[in-house]
Amino acid sequence: MSQKIPYIHFESNESNIIEGIEIITIESIFRRKHDLDHYPEKAHQLDFYMLVFYTQGETEHLVDFVWHPVRANTLLYLAKGQINAFRFEENVKGFVILFTEEYFKSQLNKLPKNAVIRLFTSHLFSPIIQIPLSSNVTTYIDLFYDEFYKEKGEFNKKNIIDSIYTVIFSKLEQLKQYQTFHLKESDKLASFLEFKSLVEQYFVTSRNADFYAKEMYITYKHLNTICKEIVDSTAKSFIDEFVILEAKRRLVNSTVKSNELAFQMGFNEPTNFVKYFKKFTNLTPNAFKKRSY
Repeated sequence: MSQKIPYIHFESNESNIIEGIEIITIESIFRRKHDLDHYPEKAHQLDFYMLVFYTQGETEHLVDFVWHPVRANTLLYLAKGQINAFRFEENVKGFVILFTEEYFKSQLNKLPKNAVIRLFTSHLFSPIIQIPLSSNVTTYIDLFYDEFYKEKGEFNKKNIIDSIYTVIFSKLEQLKQYQTFHLKESDKLASFLEFKSLVEQYFVTSRNADFYAKEMYITYKHLNTICKEIVDSTAKSFIDEFVILEAKRRLVNSTVKSNELAFQMGFNEPTNFVKYFKKFTNLTPNAFKKRSY
């Protein structure tokens, strides 16, 4: 039987005076998992951004249909639209920071220049940062939680919360840059992000790399060079990976049938979509939709 993955919207705690952002503990989600309107250990799609910081225990966390091993001092970051699920264990502890796209945009001018690229461009990087024991990121996340729930009074509270949020992102950017140093000096990053934006806009129209090279007024060879330097794959491979992920998200988060989805994704014949999907997943669209995450 096919399933529909819940699409989860941001719902702020009634007692929270800061609009668009909240921090909760992983333990609180575990305790309330049967009372929520979605089951957090089953895949669900996010309508907001989220940071998950594990402070204790070992388990796995699902991001876009991939289960990632996590342990103490593992931090995951998920962008709006990504697929998420927890796998709870009794000894697992940590924090979850949730914030809306509106809040995120309101803070952009305060964040490090590359933070958004490094942390929330899912096609570029792993969604995981392993925080070194020598880092004081944990201290700031603890402080963030304390300011939300332990510090009384509303005076200047929003400015304090906003400031700690900026510090946390600045610290994460500082850690992430060592994993992605090649981007710091790369003049090809802007071109790649333009390519990615075009794929998001036109993937239904074309899955041909030549189409995007022409849109960017560059050669196919130059576009391939850009993609190989930034994401270590060809332009065509990037397009295919994007289309397959988008198809997976639509399959599991709607009642759409495979035939209907084929036309939504720009395929003239449903059989061509089935062949395309199976080529990259070893499953038919319907078989994928019946899998449990």
